[in-house]
Amino acid sequence: MTISDNTGISRRGLLGVFAATAVTAAPTMANAFGFLRGSGDIRRLRMYSGRTGETLDAVYWIEGEYIPEVLAEVDHFFRDWRVDHSHRIDTRTLDILAAAHNLLESDEPYMLLSGYRSPETNAMLRRQSSGVARNSRHMVGQAADVRLRSRSVSQVARAAVACNAGGVGRYSRSDFTHMDCGPVRTWGA
Repeated sequence: MTISDNTGISRRGLLGVFAATAVTAAPTMANAFGFLRGSGDIRRLRMYSGRTGETLDAVYWIEGEYIPEVLAEVDHFFRDWRVDHSHRIDTRTLDILAAAHNLLESDEPYMLLSGYRSPETNAMLRRQSSGVARNSRHMVGQAADVRLRSRSVSQVARAAVACNAGGVGRYSRSDFTHMDCGPVRTWGA
């Protein structure tokens, strides 16, 4: 179920709908959480897939609660489209993506280039490029490669680095930024 801001349903009303199945929010990382506070009592992802043409405009967190039904939709959206396999996407990665997007002050949705990758897809990509990690966080649902047409790779990466919450890779020649919820580190140019 995609939930958008123009549904006419209040946040409290939505929370009541999902209260029976909501899980306790996992703690988010230091700066990412602080940046998300400015977004109010919701966390939202706006994305489209450059591979499948699908779009996602979803409120996945309301007033301290992740929404399981929406997280399932996010998992499907982030799936490995090459083999049509889904994996649970780590909510910390979603929080980093949302916080960086808020810092960029852009209404443009992210273009998702790569979310979850099956081991088979990761191995195939490794054979084609030296820039693909053997034990990529993509294979465990902890990474996303994204692009914003209205912002440079450097601008997107700086916003992600400001979250101080995971790995950020700049891939300027390929025009995308990698974000993950692993150890804080940066690479690329």
